[in-house]
Amino acid sequence: MSTVIFPGRFGGKVLVVTGAAQGIGRAVAIRAAQEGGRVVFVDRADFIADVAADVEGAETAAIQVDLETYEGASTAMDFAAEKFGGIDILINNVGGAIRMRPYHEFEPQQIDAEIRRSLMPTLYGCHAVLPHLFARGGGTIVNVSSNATRGIHRVPYSAAKGGVNAISQSLAMEVAGHNIRVVATAPGGTEAPPRIVPRNSAGDTEAEKGWMADVVGQVKQSSFMKRYGTIEEQAAPILFLASDEASYITGTVLPVAGGDLG
Repeated sequence: MSTVIFPGRFGGKVLVVTGAAQGIGRAVAIRAAQEGGRVVFVDRADFIADVAADVEGAETAAIQVDLETYEGASTAMDFAAEKFGGIDILINNVGGAIRMRPYHEFEPQQIDAEIRRSLMPTLYGCHAVLPHLFARGGGTIVNVSSNATRGIHRVPYSAAKGGVNAISQSLAMEVAGHNIRVVATAPGGTEAPPRIVPRNSAGDTEAEKGWMADVVGQVKQSSFMKRYGTIEEQAAPILFLASDEASYITGTVLPVAGGDLG
């Protein structure tokens, strides 16, 4: 699938994209900048500034923070508002399963780590951005969830993403009167280049490699299309929901998983 650029779609808008160093977040941030947005790339990877600087002819900035802490989320939002005079759109993209294993095989600290990775950055990000959106008179939050709220070998991750869905729906109801939309996408399995920063720095055991293979099989089988999606197929609906074209959509979690609703 080729990338279709809509010139000027985000003209005059300031966007904050988290998890922008690689994968879906990188594609979303780059395309938003190409479509006229002033984009702040946020990640804890030390090469995030290089990613932002690679977008030719665009107004971009970058900040390296740890979004698993509230301080990181608050620092990122304050930086963006100071750099570009405010924030219009936040795309919370940080998250991702660290390990794949049957639930009874998870150790307690591993459960905690999955929740910190895939729930807290969105929970913190939504809270930290709200004062800036109130000051702007409105705005949009797009949370990247997952259809893995139903899937094997990822129960803690599934729980975290179920929380992201709940945040999206309940916060949308709460802030609609402030002219703020809150929406989410629920991506399915997505083909991506090898990660520069691995999801599991300790590496997978032989058993985990087998459990991962089970997950890949389940994801493809559950999809009507029997395949993984592409990064472009995930970035496009995220950017649509972030844009003014989706102005009457809020509180919605959009599955993007080839027919698998999760």
